[in-house]
Amino acid sequence: MTAAEIEAAAEAASLAALPPGAGEQLAAYLQLLLKWNSKLNLTAVRQPAEIVRRHLVECVQCAQALPVTQTLLDFGSGAGLPGIPIAIVRPEIRVTLGESQGKKAVFLREAVRALGLNAEVFDQRIEKMAAERVFDAVTLRAVDKMTEACRAGAERLRSGGWLVVFATAGTEESLKPIGAGIDWARRLGIAGLDDGLLLLGRKR
Repeated sequence: MTAAEIEAAAEAASLAALPPGAGEQLAAYLQLLLKWNSKLNLTAVRQPAEIVRRHLVECVQCAQALPVTQTLLDFGSGAGLPGIPIAIVRPEIRVTLGESQGKKAVFLREAVRALGLNAEVFDQRIEKMAAERVFDAVTLRAVDKMTEACRAGAERLRSGGWLVVFATAGTEESLKPIGAGIDWARRLGIAGLDDGLLLLGRKR
């Protein structure tokens, strides 16, 4: 997939135009993901066009939906989704990719290096992060034990920070009552997914 094809996919999903150079970086990230996927099984989706449609476009949508933010934790980053697309589309945000699985963390470090991103990798469980480290935003997408992860993610938010959760119509209600003083402020349909939702909650 070329940069132009990725830009066209974002446009077809009614997203805002990508910033200059973002299409090229997303294409380079896609190539890295495809190269490493054969060894690490980073995503079950194998076809480049499907990765763009099912992964990159919704992560770009997340990046564009984020309010003004200086620091962001991508909780359980895995293959770097949505953290790497956010770092590409919103380079003013300092992104921390939290991933405790060693091989995936190695991939993330290579992606950050190769793409020259304003990002770092935290390769331990988030619970082991220094207690004083808090962020303006925390994202969670396709994380195991999502409800528990949302609670842990909320603890990493500063007051006024944003919890951003990829959900579905079927999981939405189980995720919302997570405590930690989160006021759910926005609910967006995810482009291209019939039941996909992007939930944004603000910490009191």
